[in-house]
Formats: sequence, C-alpha cells, structure tokens
Amino acid sequence: MASFQTCTEVTALCPVQATTYGYYPNYGGNIFFAVFYGICGLFQLGFGIYFRSWTLMLALAVGTFLEMAGYIGRVLLNKNPWDSGGFKLQLVALILGPTFIAAGVYLTLKHIILSLGPEHSRLKPRLFTWIFIGCDVGSLILQAVGGGVAAAAGNDQPDIINAGNDIIITGIAFQVATMSVCGLLGLDFFLRYLRRNSGEKSAEQESGRTNIKLVIFADIVAYVTVLIRCIYRIPEMAGGWGNPLMKKEAEFLVLDGMMIALAVLALTVFHPGISLPSLRKGRQNTEAA
Repeated sequence: MASFQTCTEVTALCPVQATTYGYYPNYGGNIFFAVFYGICGLFQLGFGIYFRSWTLMLALAVGTFLEMAGYIGRVLLNKNPWDSGGFKLQLVALILGPTFIAAGVYLTLKHIILSLGPEHSRLKPRLFTWIFIGCDVGSLILQAVGGGVAAAAGNDQPDIINAGNDIIITGIAFQVATMSVCGLLGLDFFLRYLRRNSGEKSAEQESGRTNIKLVIFADIVAYVTVLIRCIYRIPEMAGGWGNPLMKKEAEFLVLDGMMIALAVLALTVFHPGISLPSLRKGRQNTEAA
C-alpha cells in the first residue's frame, strides 16, 4: 500500500493520486502565499518594534511566519508530493497559524474598547485577553496535539490518523465557538457605544474617530475571514484524510489561504498600533493589564 513510509517519490507504484491531497500543489499560488506572508511578517515585526506592541507583534508575526512556513511546505510538495517533511510542515503550520492571528484580533478588540470607552462593554477589556486568548491557547494545544498525532502516523495507521483528525476537529470547533462568543460581545459593545454616542461630535473628535474606524474595519475583516477559514476547516477535516473536499486545492487556496491573507493584510495596512494609544510605545492604560 502506497504511504509516506513506503514511497519517497512519484512512481507507478506510488502515484500522486495515492497521496493525501491527490495532486501536485499549485507552484505559483503557493509561492505567492509564501512570499506574501513572509513580507507581512517582516512588516509586523517592524511595526511591533516601532510601536513596542510586543504582545500583538508576537501573535501576528508568529501567525504570519507559520503561514509562510506552511506554504513553503506546499511548495516542497509540488516538487515531490511524497515529501513527508513538506507534508508535516504544511500540516502543522497551516493548522496553527490562524490561531495566532485570532489572538491578534482579540487583542485589537480589547484596545478598541479601551479607546472608545470600557463603560460600554459588558465584559471588562482585560478579560477579553484572559478569556479569549486563554481559549485560543486551549484550541492551539488541541490542534497541535492532533496535528502531531496525524503527522506522526502513516497511511497504514488509519486509527491513529483518525484519532489525530478528531482532535484537530475538536480544536477548530472550539475555536469557532470562542470566536462566535467574542463576536457577539464585540457587536453588543459597538451597538451600546453607538446608542450612547449618537449626538453631535466636534471636528477634533471626528478626526480622531476616523483613524480608529480604520482599525475597527481591519479587525472586523480579520475576524470574519479567520472565522470563515475555521468554519471551512471543520467539514474539510471531518471527511477524513484524503476526502473529496481535501483534494480540491482551489477551495483550499480561497477559503484557507486567501481568507487568512486578507486578515493579515488588513491588520498590516491598518496596523492597530497606528491608532490605538494603549498599544503604542509601551504606554500602559489602567485597564490594559
């Protein structure tokens, strides 16, 4: 039986159709994403150092560089679909990367609330990071364990592969639930803020709000796109390794690669450190702890 234990390259006995994905990953598309994430990762490091927004930098830079590593793994699979190292690299990196991006979304929301008025939030701003990033870490651990189990197993160990797959699905489902709750609390905050601030604003206030609106827009884009990616991953993984959905690269590149790329792009072009005082140059807000 063809597997990563018995195959090292595509041959008559080890056809590409027998690999987990059943295709040669698109070289141009995966190179594009690898380069894109690498550039964004460098920008995130630069912004993080300049603004001294260390926690946000850690989340977004690690997330983007993991995505870059994942697409490098897929480029290696283009050269040799039976490259077990490339398969394991892209499997683990692309499972874990979006979790760090989601942490950046939660952290940005916390500082938006601090800037607009914590009194409008039902949840104290500092709890957004404690609760949701804490849940994110739990999701990360589950997905890392599941990815490790699945990557260590061979095609001739279906029980171990399925066990790893189930752990990954649990982690992603937990992440979707966490993001859904955070989204509802964020929506509630904005509705309460708008109701209580519907009066006339001075030109100075309006000018200050313009910049933060861009950050809010970026955070919403990042939230929605990461959520779409996570929702897509559930049926993709639930069908088992090598299922028909997993063998459709176009859907993967759009619903995984492009969604996370849009999230990273939004949080890079409209970096939160530009408009959120509590993130800039290490200044501490009384609620920021």
